[in-house]
Amino acid sequence: MKNKPLRLAVVGGNRGATFNKVLDALKSKVILTAICDISKERVDEWLKQYPDIKGFTNYNDLLEKGECDAVFIATPVEFHVEQAISAMKAGKHVISEVFAADTVDDCWKLIETVKKTKLTYMMAENYCFMRPNLMVQNILDKGLFGQLTYAEGHYIHDCRHLRLNQDGSLTWRGEFQKKFIGNTYPTHSLGPVAKWLGIGTTDRMLRTSTFVSPAAATPEFVKRNFGAKHPMAKPGSWKGGDSASTIIETEKGVVINIRVDANSPRPHNMVHYQLQGTKGSYISPRHDFEDPLIWLQDLSKTEKNGQAPHTWDTLWKWGSRFEHPLWHKYLEIAQSAGHGGGDFFVLMDFADAIQKGTKPYIDVYDAAEWSCIVPLSKQSVKSKGKPVPIPDFRK
Repeated sequence: MKNKPLRLAVVGGNRGATFNKVLDALKSKVILTAICDISKERVDEWLKQYPDIKGFTNYNDLLEKGECDAVFIATPVEFHVEQAISAMKAGKHVISEVFAADTVDDCWKLIETVKKTKLTYMMAENYCFMRPNLMVQNILDKGLFGQLTYAEGHYIHDCRHLRLNQDGSLTWRGEFQKKFIGNTYPTHSLGPVAKWLGIGTTDRMLRTSTFVSPAAATPEFVKRNFGAKHPMAKPGSWKGGDSASTIIETEKGVVINIRVDANSPRPHNMVHYQLQGTKGSYISPRHDFEDPLIWLQDLSKTEKNGQAPHTWDTLWKWGSRFEHPLWHKYLEIAQSAGHGGGDFFVLMDFADAIQKGTKPYIDVYDAAEWSCIVPLSKQSVKSKGKPVPIPDFRK
């Protein structure tokens, strides 16, 4: 389908709606042909905006009659694997929202299906494409960090209001948090870090441990908003704790620290990263009023004997020199897209991979490696933090 726009169907009209601006910006590469959602009202909303597309409330009907080359799966996590495999068996390429799978077995199933069908599968981890993260990647590619030794990613985003519907019933996010004890959403934090460290190319993740704090903030939230008699306001009603910390060791000995906290009452810090090498260091902003900071031994100010000073450079100081080529070319368009421009680059990369026959930036092996942290974290917590081996999906 070289030089032809990709015919795309969106599955899940709620989350999928955030890509509307992206679809307009990529109309030479991607055309929307269908929408599928279990809610007829949501489908009708899409059809009002896109009267030329087809609408479905049944996923199998979409795969049979949707006249699409690919599907964008933006449904709740529990459906991602089943829907992705069904699509590929029906001859459709797949781009899936994060995370890709919630069991190790399902990670293997995704890989085997991609191998058998030879279709393109991509996980839409948009944080990998954010401007600072790709600029750091560009600096890394030039060897200015030296040998990497430590990295961390934190996703701190109060999502308690997304756990319950207005009538007090649990949403799918609430059902998941109610019963799952582990790291529930690691890929925003891990994705950019894994790319920086060359996971899957020059290094791989070996083992992981996870520790989870008590579930204290969510029952308080329910009590305050729905009353003390609500069953989820009682102590012990939520199994998933407030904050999960995951430690990962790589084959080269790099230590990765991943924290996910979607329950504590505090302002957002959804894009916190740190990277440490023998010749450089990076730290992302902690809030909207800070700049990303970097120090590079070969370029920044140093004290006697090459000692690092007490001050940092802003990352933007080196923007004209190290801006990533993608952002240099598409800055104006990407800045209007969601998730720091990530939504634009994710969909563009997916379309390019199919049309050019290349590997997507985040392929099925990346999806399996990053997503398997979810079930492995549960296993580690159950064993009181005992390290759990991470499968070598690329063997």
